[in-house]
Amino acid sequence: MENVNAKVQGTEKFINPANGWFILFTSLIGTVACIALPIAMLSNGHSDWWGLMFIAALVFIVLMCGLFVVNPNESTVITFFGKYEGTVIKNGFFYYNPFASKKSISLRARNLNGEPIKVNDLMGNPIMIGAVLVWKVKDTFKASFEVDNYSRFVDVQSEAAIRNLAGAYPYDNLENEDASITLRNGGEEVNELLEKSLAERLAIAGIEVMEARISYLAYAPEIASAMLQRQQATAMVAARHKIVEGAVGMVQMALEQLSEKEIINLDEEKKAAMVSNLMVVLTSDRAATPVVNTGTLYQ
Repeated sequence: MENVNAKVQGTEKFINPANGWFILFTSLIGTVACIALPIAMLSNGHSDWWGLMFIAALVFIVLMCGLFVVNPNESTVITFFGKYEGTVIKNGFFYYNPFASKKSISLRARNLNGEPIKVNDLMGNPIMIGAVLVWKVKDTFKASFEVDNYSRFVDVQSEAAIRNLAGAYPYDNLENEDASITLRNGGEEVNELLEKSLAERLAIAGIEVMEARISYLAYAPEIASAMLQRQQATAMVAARHKIVEGAVGMVQMALEQLSEKEIINLDEEKKAAMVSNLMVVLTSDRAATPVVNTGTLYQ
């Protein structure tokens, strides 16, 4: 009644059980017959086969307990008195030993959008970091028997991998200018490191990591304001450096142009005054207010 073809792949074994429709049809016909015949015999005064027919009906009912369905992108792990019989991955309606235990495991891709957790980066700064993980069961044997609860295992190991990644790299390079990889600027490289770490951790549970990436990254609330001011100050210093560098070049160009075209002859004192005025105008963060001098440069 069972057509079992086993294919071993590591620790996972695939089986093809018997078609369930034949067993269902046969069991229903047999059950109805075993109930109807004794009733007909009793009505005619014959009860010799009543007990035997009752036992046969129970057998057919027990046989129907071996029927099970495997939906698309699902599998059924079968064990018989503690022994792993195999996994059914083919979709359909099947029959297997009614005394065997059957556990359904989804093979669909799943998302894990973890809540941001507080950790310390390489420099000891508290940060909030969260990740998105796309995973699915690849080895049903490992998922069923190597870990207690593979879904819970994914949750715990994902958090552990995120903590390990955050502690290995700085948030940015403000404190560590020599850092080649930072959490904020690492981009795909950081995501690849996270994905590799998760794949190694979840392999024991037969889990395939399809994608992993950081979905949330920020300083912890207690230092966010101070770090924002620090970033703004750093950006302002860098901007001022560029502004001063450009202003010096513009002043130099103006003096050279005036000298080459002989528009005006300036002595050192006049040059100093002109340079001072131009630097104030070019480097000021506010619009300059022109002043009309109707006298000389010395008045």
